Amino acid sequence: MRKGLPDLNRRHLLTAGAGAVMIAASPLRSFAAQADLERARRELFGDRPVTEGRVSLKLPPIAENGFSVPLSVDIDSPMTADDYVKRVAILSPRNPLPLIAQYHFSPQSGCASVEARIRMSGTQTIQAIAEMSDGTLWSGSQETVVTLAACVVL
Repeated sequence: MRKGLPDLNRRHLLTAGAGAVMIAASPLRSFAAQADLERARRELFGDRPVTEGRVSLKLPPIAENGFSVPLSVDIDSPMTADDYVKRVAILSPRNPLPLIAQYHFSPQSGCASVEARIRMSGTQTIQAIAEMSDGTLWSGSQETVVTLAACVVL
């Protein structure tokens, strides 16, 4: 009598294999829903209106690899003690977490500019929202086509 090994027959192996294929083929959600993006924006900035402009967001038009996509954000601001950028948030509608990054500035920063590399879960439009010292919100956005997506759930 064998001990420790389960009694497997061909039917059990076929059932287990079919189950593994069904799990692998199921469409698991690997991106934030639009409601998640709106919730993140509301948690960061409340219900204040966001005006398009003053924020220049640059991404490549096509990114072959979503694991490392170069991004640069420049905000038009004099960066004086009376008029400066307090923070900028980078938001994604398709990544698992909608808030990609958040940067804080002060008048001592000199200029409101950020360069980074981000992960992107497929083709999408990235949005940058800047909060100014007077409380106004400004935004810019850019779409990038991603051929090999990052943030994929297997």
